[in-house]
Amino acid sequence: MANRIENQGKLYLIPTTLGENEPLEVLPISIKQAIEQIDHYIVENEKTARRFIKKISPRKSQPNLHLSVLNKYTEAAEIPTFLQSCLDGFNTGILSEAGCPGIADPGADVVKIAHDKNIQVVPLVGPSSIVLALMASGMNGQSFAFNGYLPIDGPERKGAIKRLEKLSKDYGQSQLFIETPYRNDKLFAELLKTLNPGTRVCIACDVTLPTEYILTKTIADWKRTKLESLHKRPAIFIIQG
Repeated sequence: MANRIENQGKLYLIPTTLGENEPLEVLPISIKQAIEQIDHYIVENEKTARRFIKKISPRKSQPNLHLSVLNKYTEAAEIPTFLQSCLDGFNTGILSEAGCPGIADPGADVVKIAHDKNIQVVPLVGPSSIVLALMASGMNGQSFAFNGYLPIDGPERKGAIKRLEKLSKDYGQSQLFIETPYRNDKLFAELLKTLNPGTRVCIACDVTLPTEYILTKTIADWKRTKLESLHKRPAIFIIQG
């Protein structure tokens, strides 16, 4: 493998908050220090990224920032150009919309290219709703899988839920997934109808926020529980058969 160029910039993976709380309540001081030293960023949304940077470092000059936008509309051929700043000797940061870059986040595409270009990748500490939910669930933290979004189609979704339940039961593996927040209540209703009574389900909602709600119960117990509405609230679902 080729040696890294000494004057080449590094790619910093910079976590953000999971909601509208004060950054330094959930982020270490190293995040503030990194942002104060970096002017080149790869972000999902320029407006929210600038707002976050200003909140954590109010004195930082906004006109001096160079922001490249990476989202579902970004052409694949454009992504390698986002790392030109590193090749030119400037440290560059990836900012996720929420949580950790590269985890359920398009930043992973940039990180892959950085490795291909022999650019040093530096992950910084910060909140991940996936990890925090698993920590608080009481489920298997040694064998688990994050499955992203389940299918929207009814029969396909039901099949996916049953498949994850079987995987969990057969291998003792915690199965994590998410949903678009405005469909959370519908997904939970589907879990109640589809899963076996003894299967445990954890709902981790608004993680790290004042309205945080994390609870694990069997399906049989959930059916006897009045659940708070999950509508438009970011949530992680975990099942273990």
